[in-house]
Amino acid sequence: MSDLRVVIEADGGSRGNPGPAGYGAVVRDVASGDVLLERYGALGTTTNNVAEYQGLIAGLQAAADLGAARVDVRMDSKLVIEQMSGRWQIKNPGLRPLAAEAATLVNRFAGVTFDWIPRERNKLADALANRAMDEAAGKPVRDVIEPEEKAPPKNWAPPSLDAATRLILVRHGETSLTKQGRYSGRGDVPLCDEGEAQAMAAAGRVAGISRDVAAVVSSPLQRCTRTAELIASELGNVTVTVMPELIECDFGDWEGLTFGEVRERWPDEMDRWLESTSVAPPGGESFQAVSKRVRGALATLQSAYPSSVVVVVSHVSPIKLILRDALAAGDAFLHRLFLDAAGVSTMDMWPDGGIAVRSVNETAHLR
Repeated sequence: MSDLRVVIEADGGSRGNPGPAGYGAVVRDVASGDVLLERYGALGTTTNNVAEYQGLIAGLQAAADLGAARVDVRMDSKLVIEQMSGRWQIKNPGLRPLAAEAATLVNRFAGVTFDWIPRERNKLADALANRAMDEAAGKPVRDVIEPEEKAPPKNWAPPSLDAATRLILVRHGETSLTKQGRYSGRGDVPLCDEGEAQAMAAAGRVAGISRDVAAVVSSPLQRCTRTAELIASELGNVTVTVMPELIECDFGDWEGLTFGEVRERWPDEMDRWLESTSVAPPGGESFQAVSKRVRGALATLQSAYPSSVVVVVSHVSPIKLILRDALAAGDAFLHRLFLDAAGVSTMDMWPDGGIAVRSVNETAHLR
């Protein structure tokens, strides 16, 4: 484990209690106070306390993604701080699973402290939570900046590229369901002929970005493993490693259906799913759940392949979630970004939490 120590500032709120809710979390370097990572998201309709716990969970997960060893949690929620410190009982049964999830994350660190702070010292996390709620409501939002920030830094030069882990994100080639615009989650459908050609073209593009690739990792579904095999063959010096965490979202009862078919049969469920990443399709998996496992996969890759290039072959949902986090975007981003079959995106990750997205959904190789 590293010796990195960070501060988490987290918050959450709802407009109505219960009402439309959101959370925000900031991870800072304990010495400099610099922001290393931000997380925020909408939660649909819930209570202030649930939103506050979700902010804590998001902050702890972000600190774990950075490989932090010790964490100082600071929140203006007296209830969350006292309950997580063990001084107050958790009487609300709806909060117990969230406290248990937070406790599981706490156990990943060598040490965690919990301290209450006044709201004026938690302004950035509060602003992120409000941004999440505004975006979910379709309201105009402003960039969230440090309250005390006066001017941008004078030096915008990124850290040395030698220290970065470069991820080349590739969506699998086309399948019969892709061509028909149908939800394709855990169904293990193969590439169609066009998808094979697209995957070979993507292999050429990946080789054009870098032939010095340390690993090619893939979702376990055959549309991805086949795409990954063609890429590895083009590179000639790597084998394919399957990472179960990269599998597509489980769309449950919606598997194999079109958007229109789902809208006709599950109109209310569809609306709730589009409004909140915490909502899962009937019998399926929420985007929040997908995000948690994908973040874990990225943390593993960054730890295993420092200063290296890694090709990640996955699906629409995991790749969108990766790019959402990398760009510090809100959940609305997930429904506004289109990713083509065999599209290629590239990003760099530094050990200190810095991220640079270099390209999104490159498709010139498919023409």
